[in-house]
This record gives sequence, C-alpha cells and structure tokens, in this order.
Amino acid sequence: MGLVNCRECGRLFGTESDETLCSRCRESGYESDFKKVRDYLYANPGADIEEVSEATEVERPRIMKFLREERIEIVDEENVLLNCSRCGKSIKTGRYCASCEAEVKKELSGALDTMKKINGKFQKPAATKKTTEIYTRNIGDKK
Repeated sequence: MGLVNCRECGRLFGTESDETLCSRCRESGYESDFKKVRDYLYANPGADIEEVSEATEVERPRIMKFLREERIEIVDEENVLLNCSRCGKSIKTGRYCASCEAEVKKELSGALDTMKKINGKFQKPAATKKTTEIYTRNIGDKK
C-alpha cells in the first residue's frame, strides 16, 4: 500500500492502485464534475468558461483547476483566462508555458545534481519503499 496526496484536497491517504483522489473527494463528485465538463466541451468545442459552468453546473474555480491540472485545454492560442505562473504568457493548459517549463526542469535538475555532489550519500528513494522507511533511512545516513 502506498501513501499519496489527494489531487483535490491534498489529504494524505493510502492506496493500492493508481488512485489520485481520496474517498471523500471521490464521493463529493470531483470526477463526475470533470466528466460533465469534458463531455460538454466535446459537444461544444468553442464554449467559454462561463457557458461551460452554467451548462454543467460546475463552479468556475473547479473548471480552472481542471485547466491547471492539464485535464482540459483552451482552444484559443491567445486567451485572457490562463497565464503562465512564471512569465505571464498566455497558455492553453497547465501552470507554465513550454519555455518556462523547460527552464524549471533544467533548474530542478541542476539543483538535484548539486545535492548529489554535496552529499555523496544522497539517492532517490525507491518507489516501492514505505514513506516512513525512506525518512528513517535518510535521517540515519546523516550521522
């Protein structure tokens, strides 16, 4: 069993599959709201956020969350609805434009390389280990 954070509320929960929503959020209708929005957009590709919200009865902030999670995408290249969190450029989905995303990945990769050079014992935890074992192992290595 693995521990993951819920994509909707951030709550930590145990899962044996690839679930990304806790039971509370699954029951609250997060996925059914997404399906309503997705189906409406398939039938009405040029619809704006207000139209989608009104037709599906899904609140605007939740639709924006679907955009940020890259689950849906804006059709227009230039829009005033969604901007890159880093440079402010208009984007269709997600948090960053392609160039900022590449820069962030490069910066994170550089930071990871620096950490490896500073601490020769640093290693990426195995995905199959339990979280508590990973923390215990890493704390024990610092002695």
